[in-house]
Amino acid sequence: MHKVIETPDAPPAIGPYSQGIQFGELIFTSGQLPIEPETGEIVENTKLQAHQCLKNLRSVLEAAGSSLDNVKKATVFVKNMEDFTDINEVYKQYFSFPFPARSLVEVARLPKDVKVEIEVIATTR
Repeated sequence: MHKVIETPDAPPAIGPYSQGIQFGELIFTSGQLPIEPETGEIVENTKLQAHQCLKNLRSVLEAAGSSLDNVKKATVFVKNMEDFTDINEVYKQYFSFPFPARSLVEVARLPKDVKVEIEVIATTR
């Protein structure tokens, strides 16, 4: 049995998908864009975009009764691989050793022309 995860503390889905799905002890989040949930604004700076993506992910996980501490795998999509160092700098502020497994992939384009999008797989504990 699965459970849909929804929270007003993260931006609403901009398509036919859920913010997250919990299946047993696993939580799968949709990719989070750097949208400020209260205003719908997107900042231009890559570091600030990474911060907002991770804040949104934290909100989705907390709505499921979990946290960033329970993330086991992250996938980061970037518009420009040149932003790798900036994203790592921000990423280290939200995760600590042992870091979750991670993939970082450069893509041609992201929704709303943002610079970064992040999705995670976490556990409930």
